[in-house]
Amino acid sequence: MSDLNDILIVDDEKDIRQLISDILEDEGYATRLAGTSDDAIKEVTSKPPSLLILDIWLKDSDMDGIDILKKVKSEYPQVPVVIISGHGNIEIAVAAIKQGAYDFIEKPFNIDQLLVVIRRAMEASRLRRENKELRQKDGPILEMIGHSTVFKTLVAQLDKVTKSNGRVMLSGPSGVGKEMAARYIHSHSDRASAPFVIVNCATIEPDRMEDVLFGHEGRGQGAHQGLLEQANGGVIYFDEVADMPLVTQSKILRVLVDQKFQRVGGNEEVKVDLRVISSTSRDLKQEIDNKTFREELYHRLNVVPIPVPSLEQRREDIPLLADYFIAHFNKTQGLALRHLSDDASAMLQTQNWPGNVRQLKNLIERVLILGDGTGDILVDDLPNDISSETSQGGSIVSGAIATMPLREAREAFEREYLIAQINRFGGNISKTANFVGMERSALHRKLKSLGVVSSGKSARIQDDAE
Repeated sequence: MSDLNDILIVDDEKDIRQLISDILEDEGYATRLAGTSDDAIKEVTSKPPSLLILDIWLKDSDMDGIDILKKVKSEYPQVPVVIISGHGNIEIAVAAIKQGAYDFIEKPFNIDQLLVVIRRAMEASRLRRENKELRQKDGPILEMIGHSTVFKTLVAQLDKVTKSNGRVMLSGPSGVGKEMAARYIHSHSDRASAPFVIVNCATIEPDRMEDVLFGHEGRGQGAHQGLLEQANGGVIYFDEVADMPLVTQSKILRVLVDQKFQRVGGNEEVKVDLRVISSTSRDLKQEIDNKTFREELYHRLNVVPIPVPSLEQRREDIPLLADYFIAHFNKTQGLALRHLSDDASAMLQTQNWPGNVRQLKNLIERVLILGDGTGDILVDDLPNDISSETSQGGSIVSGAIATMPLREAREAFEREYLIAQINRFGGNISKTANFVGMERSALHRKLKSLGVVSSGKSARIQDDAE
């Protein structure tokens, strides 16, 4: 059996890990089993698997699944990890994906879905191995897509900094596309033909950070380049810079000033020419107050601050992004080239997106994988946690509205509906009026009567204090 088919299954329930093993061996994979964190680490250390299937909760273990995930992604970043859990929720899923997991599957799992995820995780891992050098230089093939006002503002800000060497700080919640913005700066700069190197500060173990960044020298072992040296002449991107250890922050500060450093265990100075771009999803000023981030480093990195908007701030772009992802998955994975129906598009535009563009991309991939591959993507094709469930042909009414008299319920629905539509169209009253089928003046009167205030970018309920 080829090592490329070696899968390690970690679960504290013997029946579960044996069930998964039987399924995978029937599909031609070789499996190894572990029931505790100690056994899991021993197996990974003895021979890194092609794929790790990892349960979140492990009884009688010193480490839980997230701890193992962080360690594996730090020491063996090429190993894809699929998280499974019977206690899954959105917080755990987001935490796992943030720490580098390929995907998250909740028990009880669908066997076909499990196999699809495993095949795609291993294929993605193979492609990463084959194209590592090319991808690090050229970055992902995905593009920055959008036509909303806030998106155009972002691109205009990025264009202003492409031709300089000024340090840029990209801020915004997880999944908005901060790395994409950093790659945009790099690809449109004079350093476009030079390396673009990512330092994922959240996934590198603190005690390995300096080895990873500065490289090391050992007696009889020669010199090993770190990421700073690999980025020489190009751009180094500190992703989630707030997670960088304080001790390392001091040394990076010196590199920013002098553009030189020493490898760990070495005596010779290594000179580098670097442009630095950083990103954060946290409030760095609060981190400074908490004594977890150096103020001087903040000022060095935050020369040009650029906020990257959330997907909810650019709802107008959702149909365009969805169509782009559909075409992307058709080209790269051979998934069906389907069209997003108007109703499905409207549904996506009115939802909350805590995972932002990354969540939308994952949702589109999921719909294409699990769909029948024909016809338009309809509201019913969307996952139940996105589309509204129906009962006997009608939408289930929320508990709050169900307890109201008809007139109050109608006003509450109209208020909620119009706020959602205004936000969907980025505060554009003309587009909203055209969609809902009202004259602009009539819509203004309706909004006033419902106590809805439009700010030009979004809408909200009138505050009595205003």
